[in-house]
Formats: sequence, C-alpha cells, structure tokens
Amino acid sequence: MSETIQVSPLKSITGELAVPGDKSISHRAAILAGLSNGSCFVENFLSSEDCVNTLRAMAQLGVSYEVKKGTDELPVDLVIHGCGGELQAPAGELDCGNSGTGMRLLSGVLAAQKFDSVLIGDDSLSSRPMGRIITPLAEMGAQFETKGAKPGCAPLHITGGELTPITYEMPMASAQVKSAILLAGLFAPGTTTVIQPAINRDHTERLLNSFGVSVETEGNTISIAGGQKVQAHDLVVPGDISSAAFWIVAAAAAPGSQLTISNVGLNPTRTALLDVLIRMGADIKVHLENEDGGEPRGRIEITGGRLQGTEVLRDEVPNLIDEVPILAVAGALAGGRMTIRNAAELRVKETDRIETTAKNLRLMGGEVEEFEDGMITVSYTHLTLPTIYSV
Repeated sequence: MSETIQVSPLKSITGELAVPGDKSISHRAAILAGLSNGSCFVENFLSSEDCVNTLRAMAQLGVSYEVKKGTDELPVDLVIHGCGGELQAPAGELDCGNSGTGMRLLSGVLAAQKFDSVLIGDDSLSSRPMGRIITPLAEMGAQFETKGAKPGCAPLHITGGELTPITYEMPMASAQVKSAILLAGLFAPGTTTVIQPAINRDHTERLLNSFGVSVETEGNTISIAGGQKVQAHDLVVPGDISSAAFWIVAAAAAPGSQLTISNVGLNPTRTALLDVLIRMGADIKVHLENEDGGEPRGRIEITGGRLQGTEVLRDEVPNLIDEVPILAVAGALAGGRMTIRNAAELRVKETDRIETTAKNLRLMGGEVEEFEDGMITVSYTHLTLPTIYSV
C-alpha cells in the first residue's frame, strides 16, 4: 500500500531542535560495551532498526542489556552488560537487516572468535559488496564463505580463530573497513596497523580509547595492540550530524531562518558539511559544550541567507559521503554551479544515491548533469514540487 505525503513549503525555519543519536556511534557503542568487562550505561542510543539489529546480534553472542528508556523495539537509554570479551557461539544466524555498518564491524569481531557464525541481511544488504573487509580479515587468518546471489555478497559464513596481526594499506578511505580491522586486531597478538589514504570517520578510535583501549594515531596510520581489555564505560551518544544536515541546509538556504540544533555531534571528521556550507556563504556558528567519551558535542546556530555554489573537494568527500545528496540540494538552491565528484561509493549504498538524488531534483525542475562519481547542479530559484517523487 502506497502513501502520499503532501509537503507545504515554508519561507523560513525558526526554533530549536535536537536530532536522534548518532548512528555510527550507536553501532560501535553496542559492540564495545558488549565486549567490555562490566556494565555500561548508554544514553541517547539511536533506536533505528540498523542499530537495534547490531544490539540484538551482540545479545545472540552472549551479551545482555536492559532498556531504561524506550522499549525493546526502540531502546533509547540502556545498560549493556559486557561479556569481558568472551563471546558465545550464536544459536542461529545473525541478522544485520539493512546495515552495512553492522555487518562489516561485526565481521571484524567474529573473525577472531573460536566458532563459526553466519551474518545475513535483507535483499539490499545482500547485494552490497563485502570484499573490501574480507580481503584484510582473510589476510589475518579468518576464513570467509560468501553465499549471496552475487559474488562477494552476504550471507557471510565466517570461520574465526587465532589471528595474525597485519599492516594493511587501504586502497580507499573507509571507516567501516578500518574499524573491522581494528576490532579484529583487538584480539590478535602483536600490533595491527591500518594505513588509510585519507583521514575519515574516527569514531572507532575515539571510542576504543574511551573504553580504555590504547589506539595510536600518527597522520593516516592507526595502530592497535592486541590483547587489551575493553573497560566498562558510560557513554552519552551525541545527536547525529548526518540527521541534522537536512535541517542545517534547509535553514542556511532560506533567508530569515534562525535555527539552533542542540546536543549534536561535532566530531571534526564529520563536520565537513559545515565547512562546505560556510564556503558557500552560510552563516553558521558552532559552540562546543562537551566531549564525553572523546566525542565532542554542542550546538549549531544557523542564520538563513543566500548561498553560492562551490566545488566539493576530493579530500572532503570521505567525511561527508552521507551528506552528498543534501549538499546537491543546497547547490540547487544556491547561485551558480555546485560540483560534486569522487563520490562513486554512493552508487552501492542502500540505493543508488547519485541516481535517486539527480532524478528527484529533475522532477522539481532542476538542471543536473550526472556522472558515474557525482553530479553538477545548476542554480534554479523556482523549485516546483512534483506530484510524485522517488524515495
């Protein structure tokens, strides 16, 4: 059954809001708190299906938790009782749903366990390539069998065991691949090192450090010594800046807007969106207020105005990959041309985000030139809402 949503445009946006917890941090909190040596209170956990699936997978591996706010289906505040790194063989398959993050991070942990496990997902996840994590984890000694309809895709049958530390030079920037290797390295004797081609999301490194695990970072090189114990640690998950991005762009591009977003994550590997918008002429002020668990959070104040198109730089793309679609909208609402390239990864997300974004902008009268790795939008000031648009 299809549903129709009628949208009435506003001339400006005024007020204050908070967005739900950060998805990337919530995934990692479920895993690291589950591996810890005690009980961890996790506040503002993102109760999305993706993150809840990771939490439930950890429960199948012997981790218990209690929901303090929310429900079992939609937990917000919870206490996770760690297993001290001693996971149990699951009784059945571990369902990651639609989450590539959950599947890739769990693969890193499961690669080091002395039992077999199978990770499954929905049709969309089962069509997404997993070779980028299989290659380094297999080099460490884990065995993988991919059973998907497409080569290299889930379901993943993992035969874990004693791992060998490696130094791995990543062919492309990926926080998920880096995290999978570091989580596997936590169980391997010796030092595991990842060399990334560009600095990208560092939530795993920050959270490992906050859970008492020493991770050394020097430039683009990250190292972890195996055998360290994950220490129980309470954690406040900041609001997800990727969720806030839609509100930020809407306010920044509408003259007369005055919007404040509170308790939002300000991790510098996630704020490239703000840098691009400020370069486009946006009036944005950032106020750092806290840094629990090594993750900075605070408030963002946006005053609406006229934006000017710009070029998103190659080095910026890894740290705003999820915000590319909304940046394309910002470019369409700005003067001049907006160029976004080097984002081919968006073709293999849950949907082809480049194709979908370009299609919907055209449905609203936009002029878009599409490339394999991005798009160029041309300023148009009179957007028209289509009768039907794609999601």
